[in-house]
Amino acid sequence: MVRPSSSFLSGLTVLAAMTPLAGNLLRAASPTEEGIHYFENHVRPILATHCYECHSSESSKLKGSLYLDSKAGILSGGDSGALVVPGKPDESLLLKVIRYQVEDLEMPPKKKLPDIAANHLATWIAMGSPIPEDGSKVAAKGSSYDFEKFRREHWAFRPLSKPEPPIQSPDRALLNPIDSFVVARMKGSGVRPVPPADKRTLIRRASFTLTGLPPTPDEVDAFIKDADPGAFTRVIDRLLKSPHYGERWGRHWLDVARYSDGMGASQDSKPLPNAWRYRDWVVNAFNSDLPYDQFVKHQIAGDLLGEGNALATGFFAVGPTYTSDGGDPESKAQAEAETLADRVDTFSRAFLALTAACARCHDHKFDPITAADYYAIAGIFRNSKARDIPVASEAEQNVFNTIQSGIKAQEKVIQEFLEERSRELKVSRNEVEAKMSESASQQLKDLRNQLDKIKAALPPKPASAHGLGESGSGDMHIAIRGDLRKKGPVAPRKFLEIVSGPGRPHFTDGSGRRQLAEAVADPRNPLTARVMVNRIWLQHFGRALVRSPSNFGVIGQKPTHPELLDWLAATFIENGWSMKKLHREIMLSSTWQQSTSYDAESFAKDGDNRLIWRMNPRRLDIEAWRDSLLFVSGDLDSKAGGAPDEHVLESRRRTMYGKISRNFDRSISEEFLRIFDFPSPRSSSAARTESTVPQQYLFILNSPFMITRSESLAQRLREAASDDVTRLELAYSILFQRRPEPTEKQAGLRYLSEAEDTEKAWARYAQVLLGTHEFMQVE
Repeated sequence: MVRPSSSFLSGLTVLAAMTPLAGNLLRAASPTEEGIHYFENHVRPILATHCYECHSSESSKLKGSLYLDSKAGILSGGDSGALVVPGKPDESLLLKVIRYQVEDLEMPPKKKLPDIAANHLATWIAMGSPIPEDGSKVAAKGSSYDFEKFRREHWAFRPLSKPEPPIQSPDRALLNPIDSFVVARMKGSGVRPVPPADKRTLIRRASFTLTGLPPTPDEVDAFIKDADPGAFTRVIDRLLKSPHYGERWGRHWLDVARYSDGMGASQDSKPLPNAWRYRDWVVNAFNSDLPYDQFVKHQIAGDLLGEGNALATGFFAVGPTYTSDGGDPESKAQAEAETLADRVDTFSRAFLALTAACARCHDHKFDPITAADYYAIAGIFRNSKARDIPVASEAEQNVFNTIQSGIKAQEKVIQEFLEERSRELKVSRNEVEAKMSESASQQLKDLRNQLDKIKAALPPKPASAHGLGESGSGDMHIAIRGDLRKKGPVAPRKFLEIVSGPGRPHFTDGSGRRQLAEAVADPRNPLTARVMVNRIWLQHFGRALVRSPSNFGVIGQKPTHPELLDWLAATFIENGWSMKKLHREIMLSSTWQQSTSYDAESFAKDGDNRLIWRMNPRRLDIEAWRDSLLFVSGDLDSKAGGAPDEHVLESRRRTMYGKISRNFDRSISEEFLRIFDFPSPRSSSAARTESTVPQQYLFILNSPFMITRSESLAQRLREAASDDVTRLELAYSILFQRRPEPTEKQAGLRYLSEAEDTEKAWARYAQVLLGTHEFMQVE
């Protein structure tokens, strides 16, 4: 455990001198997985559509000695020199060429790329030009897969079964089957589990895990004093009933759903003022323990599954809907292709942990997903359009529609009156009012007064949410090299062949979304339950059993404990897909209740803790840290739901209620979130990264937000006790759920006693405590 020290502020002062080093560290900290995914989903399709004909290993005549279908080719460039300067789009030849800024070197030569494509290339270069390590050629010709072999040999595609827990080991008390699988995996490795965590650590860990907030001193004291064996079960149940549970776990899902309030790049700049209704639906779904199979189906096809479920389709609608920048066929096709790619990619990664969007231009290079599979799914979303879903009552909607119709009718009466007077007087519409008789003018005034009265009675526009609706039932053609203008064979709307087999049905019920939802949530689907229990395990342990949570494919990670993963998935289904029951199962295990103690022998053999011989110590994510700062200082506004707060740093509500733009560059608040590793909502995010950069400590030292929290905490302590000793002990109890060590107490009291201004001294001391690693970390 890292304890606070009196040297903390002086350390921050040193960091303040490092400001010039801060520069562009955020960009350097961008996750590699996000960059690679961006390349595969946005950049490679552009290169395949517009460049491979002349610049690939399959070109009939290679031009400029430039290969764009391999990593080596892109990085080495061609006859004209290096193509990209990673991190510097404006200095990169690629951007200059496609913007027609280099005379006699304008590419593509016949016509500039659509702005959407150019913007994607610029974003990719700004991210550091990440490219997959594989340097093989891209365009596959007539790829064929042995689907049965994949189903036999690749762990994720095998049918789900429930393995029996191994025989329990006599050298450890096993509380549930999870421990049995974990201990069995350790056998022969030379690794042994560490002792259990103490009760103070357990309740702190449980509170942050389930609610994202620390326990109160009273809650800690009550748990420590409760000697009943069921005490921790009661703590878990209390936390699962808290409305803060849905906020915490709903936010985890919103990462996967790439949630934002709109406002993306130039062809996706539209705000989504009602995106928050989907966010609130997610929070309520977790709080009510909506079975996960229903959670999935509602988000894919809620509008087709009964009244009240339509706004769940905001899962897709809060993503980008690109618009054409020129109205020409190429721009329109590019915009539609990008929108469909987002839908397919988010769907497949979130629910199936497959990168189906990599089959947009060609059959998947690694996984058994064909281009026909991609366009079978894309065809479903092509027949599903974003729309506003009414959420007001029918009576409210009828009143609004009636009055709005009255307004239009009255406007028509006025228009016809003016046209008739114009004909009578034989003057233009612009002149008629000046030429009318006094009686006609009075008539017109009366008509307009009536219009004003009708408008005054019009209530606000009835509430609505962003969602999907049916718009057709046609199949798509495979797009040659991802270009929708170049049609290949028809791809009937179906589920993925690797999951549902060769005889899978053609989806003909409207768009096909309802049938797609049923196929995904089918308990026979080997992926759906495995994917979600793995995501839940990730949030409990900081590392998933499959460490590529959104990629269960061939190049994804293999599970560290495959039998445990299958047991959890099968149990999840048996328990009615209840996420709360799964939380209890995990948290009541000895594995979850281990301490974070260091064991030199185990660390030497398994430094990455793949065998889970201890709990992983973790830094709080930005939401939990910011929310806890507000909570312990007494400033947290617990108001849940509703329209987002414009600026996170000025709000006192939980971080998840702040406005987020898809481009993630609209405000200082978003810069603050980026500094602390909040994921970009441009695409689905599987897991948070954790960086340490100077800006984080500069924020702790200098930000008005942090200073205000320190002042509020100091005031809370002063009001709660009359002497410094009691205040200091209370501070440690509130922030760290423990008593101060003698040395900590002595150092704190010395600092406070030597200060001339007691109020300022307490505020600075509070800032020291709030900025410690111990406050920011969960053990």
